[in-house]
Amino acid sequence: MPTEILMPALSPTMEEGTLAKWLVKEGDAVKSGDILAEIETDKATMEFEAVDEGTVGKILVAEGTAGVKVNTPIAVLLDEGESASDIGSAPAPKAEAAAPAKAEAAAPAAAAAAPAPAAPKAADGNRVFASPLARRIAAEKGIDLAGVTGSGPHGRIVKADVEGAKPGAAKPAAAAEPQKAAAAPAAAAPAGLSAETVLKMYADRETTELALDGMRRTIAARLTEAKQTIPHFYLRRSAKLDELMKFRAMLNKQLESRGVKLSVNDFIIKACALALQEVPDANAVWAGDRILKLKPSDVAVAVAVEGGLFTPVLKDAQQKTLSALSAEMKDLANRAKTKKLAPHEYQGGSFAISNLGMFGIENFDAVINPPHGAILAVGAGIQTPVVENGEVVIRNVMSMTLSVDHRVIDGALGAQLLDAIVKHLENPMGMLA
Repeated sequence: MPTEILMPALSPTMEEGTLAKWLVKEGDAVKSGDILAEIETDKATMEFEAVDEGTVGKILVAEGTAGVKVNTPIAVLLDEGESASDIGSAPAPKAEAAAPAKAEAAAPAAAAAAPAPAAPKAADGNRVFASPLARRIAAEKGIDLAGVTGSGPHGRIVKADVEGAKPGAAKPAAAAEPQKAAAAPAAAAPAGLSAETVLKMYADRETTELALDGMRRTIAARLTEAKQTIPHFYLRRSAKLDELMKFRAMLNKQLESRGVKLSVNDFIIKACALALQEVPDANAVWAGDRILKLKPSDVAVAVAVEGGLFTPVLKDAQQKTLSALSAEMKDLANRAKTKKLAPHEYQGGSFAISNLGMFGIENFDAVINPPHGAILAVGAGIQTPVVENGEVVIRNVMSMTLSVDHRVIDGALGAQLLDAIVKHLENPMGMLA
């Protein structure tokens, strides 16, 4: 029976994507692990691997098609002994300008192939990743996929895994439906002005309309969610950078022969990583109905790219040297700008840094990136008169604002975290200990 190849979820937050390029054509034989296509998510362009072997019988979604929903059939794979006549003659949809139309166009073509059973879920509610063929065989044999260990890419369950599994009572998918129906509907979020209303307001003005790409839509959705659901509060401190600037200059001179040049941002990353270890209760994220405390300091850093931003994560930052953090940050930033980051490189972390000091911004308030517990907004270092020992002196002062999720971190705890960050920045030599 022909097997549908579905639009994959290449990250936990992916809901739709663009089928940028097919790397196979109809009639090509493929095996597990072969690259089938390049798919653009909201953040990156990624390769999509085959999880079953067979022959590409029909391509249902043309390359260049945007707005393809996850789990939409994009091609049909034929097993040994099957031919294109087993699929049907429904035409494949063509790429069009409107994203919703493309997603809908895939449905008629997909109807010709036998539909795969719905993606199963484990007892903890997490989705079980299995190929369409594996799901179909499991349904026929009465095998519960939640108890099968996958041997395919990233632990995906493939045909060979279910063929050797013992039949058991499959959990009825419909059992979860009453719970969904019983859940009280969430209160509708306040909506802004409609597109029609705004267009009418500016009907007599010269304008240029820009369609939202996947990245912009994701940024809009996540930051709207953040401001509507996260109870932000803000803590402000300044740090004197004179000692840090001297120490940085000395280190850069010593590291010049190795081609290493440390930035002020590298010191800020290290200071935050160490502070999270010293104030471990602040190294936490909001997880819906609980708080998750992290042991390592996984620090995300906002990187501006064309059309939006990424927040690549420097994992175990507390253990890394300044030169190692500097090299890793440069690599992540360069690949972020070309959209070559893998999802695991920009997801996770408990804390983020957003630095606009290089643009001359003196201070600002950053929006927390859920599920993080806090984000540090960093401004420029400014020559400022400061009173020390009864005398006025000029110091290089940097303003910082810590935006905090009050569900995760209370005021006193946030103050302790910010104080620890300031102490490290003002005593930079201690960061090498």
